[in-house]
Amino acid sequence: MFMRVDKLQANLPAPKRADPNAAAALQELLGGKYGEMSTLGNYMFQSFNFRSKEKLKPFYSLVASITAEELGHVELVSNGVAMLNNGPDIPDADAMDGGDISGAPFEDMKDIRLAAAFLSGAGGAMPVNSNGASWNNDFITTTGNVVIDLLHNFHLECGARLHKLRVYETLTDPTGREVCGYLLVRGSVHAHAYALALKKITGVEIEKFLPTPNIPLAKIPECQKYLDEGSHRRLYTFSPNDYKDMAGIWGNGEVALPNDPPGELEVVDGMPEGGKIHQLVGVPSAFTPDYAPEEMFEIAEKLYKKSR
Repeated sequence: MFMRVDKLQANLPAPKRADPNAAAALQELLGGKYGEMSTLGNYMFQSFNFRSKEKLKPFYSLVASITAEELGHVELVSNGVAMLNNGPDIPDADAMDGGDISGAPFEDMKDIRLAAAFLSGAGGAMPVNSNGASWNNDFITTTGNVVIDLLHNFHLECGARLHKLRVYETLTDPTGREVCGYLLVRGSVHAHAYALALKKITGVEIEKFLPTPNIPLAKIPECQKYLDEGSHRRLYTFSPNDYKDMAGIWGNGEVALPNDPPGELEVVDGMPEGGKIHQLVGVPSAFTPDYAPEEMFEIAEKLYKKSR
């Protein structure tokens, strides 16, 4: 089972301005071939289909716990996309009347890269890549062969880091760059974890391939605080009681990659502290959330009070 917590895995700074084209670039990290939908889909179905779960429990636990983290990564990127599409909040915007609709208040939207992000998605995120092509099942590999699946996952994480850096280099807004910085660190952890798992099975020191690509995280400002706090050495169970036995793979004397701050790898019970979820305000001229906002807010307030 999954447990949901009303937080993001990392704090995202507010965007400086609305930048739908930057949001479109960030969509690659969501619905692209190496995006978070792909990592989630691969690890989730591999964990569902995993053979000999009890006999191979440390390996199953590794894939299962990373699955839960990837679900949070989908949420993190989606929030970043929505924030960039909408820009800084306008106080009490959802209490306004939206202005003159006939004046084409969203005229500029016809020229953005992903017009559907506004026209169909109301400025939110969708499971598509940077060109609007839908994410699909063809990006999932689940063979039932633990070595092939882990090797595929290692390749997937290395490819994802390459794409994250390329997207990072196209962005200037702090929101998108923070998403990339955090995911670059966590992607490095996952690549390292799958490499160590393969070494335990085959004896091949696949971790010596890392970092691939050779991204010096210490030179990326948005990665620095995560390196300083030791995020590059941590795997989280995302569970109060389960998946702890992956410590035989991630831990057990294994240490950080040579180019990262030194220290032993550790399994941490639970999840990262995380950060708040950005509150997108309503946009009356775009008919979100529509109906009669003042009535909806009044009803919601009454329901909230009754729940206390």
